[in-house]
Amino acid sequence: MTTDTPSPGRAVILGGGTAGWLAAAYLSRTLKMSNVTLVESSEIGIIGVGEGTFPTIRSTLANLGISEAEFLVRANATFKQGVLFEGWADGSDSYFHPFNLPIGGEDEALLPHWIADTNPTRPSWADAVTVQEQVIRAGRAPKRPDDPDFSGPMNYAYHFDAARFADYLRDISVAAGVQRVEGTVATVERQGNGDIAALLLIDEQRIEGDFFLDCSGFGALLIGRTLGAEFTSCGDTLFNDRALAMQVPYARPDTPVRPYTLATAHDAGWTWDIGLTERRGIGYVYSSRHCSDDEAEATLRRYVGKDGDALTPRQLRFATGYRERQWIGNCVAVGLSAGFFEPLESTGIMLIESALRMIGDFLVPGDRALLDAAARSFNRSMAGRFERIVHFLKLHYCITRRTDTAYWRDNADPATIPEALRDMLAQWRSRPPSRFDFIVDLETFLPPSYHYILYGMGFQTKLAAGAARYPGAADAREAFARVKAASAGAVAHLPDHRALLNRFHADSSHKTIASLQSR
Repeated sequence: MTTDTPSPGRAVILGGGTAGWLAAAYLSRTLKMSNVTLVESSEIGIIGVGEGTFPTIRSTLANLGISEAEFLVRANATFKQGVLFEGWADGSDSYFHPFNLPIGGEDEALLPHWIADTNPTRPSWADAVTVQEQVIRAGRAPKRPDDPDFSGPMNYAYHFDAARFADYLRDISVAAGVQRVEGTVATVERQGNGDIAALLLIDEQRIEGDFFLDCSGFGALLIGRTLGAEFTSCGDTLFNDRALAMQVPYARPDTPVRPYTLATAHDAGWTWDIGLTERRGIGYVYSSRHCSDDEAEATLRRYVGKDGDALTPRQLRFATGYRERQWIGNCVAVGLSAGFFEPLESTGIMLIESALRMIGDFLVPGDRALLDAAARSFNRSMAGRFERIVHFLKLHYCITRRTDTAYWRDNADPATIPEALRDMLAQWRSRPPSRFDFIVDLETFLPPSYHYILYGMGFQTKLAAGAARYPGAADAREAFARVKAASAGAVAHLPDHRALLNRFHADSSHKTIASLQSR
């Protein structure tokens, strides 16, 4: 990441929310840019559905120079150690996608020997290679109170209140010198070469800039409406196009907080269920081709139960896909304006992070030829990432054994599976996945994540070349035994999730009181 040479000129960000204010914080606090303006309208609300993250968020936040404890309290954040999937394979199954890498960091040598073990008492793949599944099931936090900021024995991310997170990012961005302008764009002024020159607001303010970040959400005012970047739909592969969301308060303040996202499959989609300190964020993501809005709401209410009787769900309609050209001229799209996928594996904020890091590397002083070259490199990389995410998300659906509804039957139809994924699945029936199946620089999800989903779903691999082809059977048995032996100790040495969160909040309250008393 290039941080020692700030990018030249004036940066203008259109749109607030998570994408806009994370961009503002990143430019001002990580890249040390001194001339950053963010334009947002109080009349345009934020989407605010994405409340889950991936472990990359920890380094992103650390590079902003903030305290983890302050972030946890301000964003009402909790710890997330993975995703528990229920009912995806056959309707009655359950498996984890943990964030820890397998023991040793690479499972390629272990996987064939786990596959070759036909003992009916064999642990799940995730449980065989990491202690994290046991930690999660025990309701433990991923770290201890005295561990350094943004690190701990377990790999982790966060759940948070999206609106509070955006407010926190706004505060630290403004403190770093970002200028916030309240207003709504009336027109976009162009230069002779087609670049954006300025944003003209309805109150006649004129916001000039040298480089523009389009964080205007689904509307994509700059990259789409103004610059004409076309949208590539993925709706024939990933069917879900609507969501209903509720914020469900806890019945008791000491209710345990799950240290994971719970993703439960239903007839025409799935529910997310995440725990914050004061409430649960629950939503039903579904396909309008496979159920009506009324049927979707009935599904959500059955899942939530009486706790949701007095609540009105909020509906979100979306198109699944992305723009292959996300950087055109002096404008780059970040967030929903670049593309959107259902929140199955928390890809939304992760893609914002990827875009910002690439901007930090690619946007350096130079002439127009250098800027255009940077745009082409960015577009190739981001389009590749979006394409590979489509494959990874489809994997969750296409190897299902469910045939009870048209939704699941259609998801398993080979015609809806991208050719590259079909080819890999065909090979993985006869051999374990290989590192050569993946282009690591384009993979948001590394091979171990594919393995957790494949074998959590009960995918069957027959070692066509025979187990003897894969050396290290004794070493693998020893590795599996070490994981099993370490599980109980890991659970015993990590605090309860709710208890650790309470401690962070209590420490914050004590510091606030002490600060007031010292005035």
